[in-house]
Amino acid sequence: MLIACEESQRVCSEFRKLGHEAYSCDILDTSGEHDEWHLKVDALQMLKIEWDLIIAFPPCTYLSNAGACRLYPKKGQLNIERYQKGLQAKEFFLRFLNADCEHIAVENPVASRVFEMPPSTQEIQPWQFGHPVTKKTRLWLKGLPPLIPTEIVEPTAPYVPAYTSRKDVSKYGRTFRTGKDSVQRSKTFEGIARAMATQWSEYLLREE
Repeated sequence: MLIACEESQRVCSEFRKLGHEAYSCDILDTSGEHDEWHLKVDALQMLKIEWDLIIAFPPCTYLSNAGACRLYPKKGQLNIERYQKGLQAKEFFLRFLNADCEHIAVENPVASRVFEMPPSTQEIQPWQFGHPVTKKTRLWLKGLPPLIPTEIVEPTAPYVPAYTSRKDVSKYGRTFRTGKDSVQRSKTFEGIARAMATQWSEYLLREE
């Protein structure tokens, strides 16, 4: 199993706990505990290998709707350089979604409409998996069932970067701030990682 664009090993480790041969893959060193499970290479190179399952977390910096204020610095004015980077990010995203594998899951946040991303399979929130914050995430699935919430809790705040402009408490509440490190912000929530491993491995075993 290939867990692409994952340096944290959160999803990889959950599959390993269930006895699967899973590998995290990223151009960064892993911040997880098992270097032997980590492939420090361009994840696209790994698509040349035949995998039973591919889960990918391609970078979303230039695609995410959260960056719309930088994509459109002035009303009606498109930042062409940022737009081109967004198109490159979309192409990278599609390489995983269209990979030669029967079972694929690709994760990304809500993208700016200008990039015309393909329709997602489902939207999930951390509060559906035991984390009391909001952070809408989309999943594109092929040959896999949608995730079923495992522990629904009451959300108390949005999960946003420390430097966000969301300072109006009356509008956004008391936000949960994650720091300026984009790598830290992009780590998969443990509850979601556990649900992916448990539910999708059970599905694949039923298919055998």
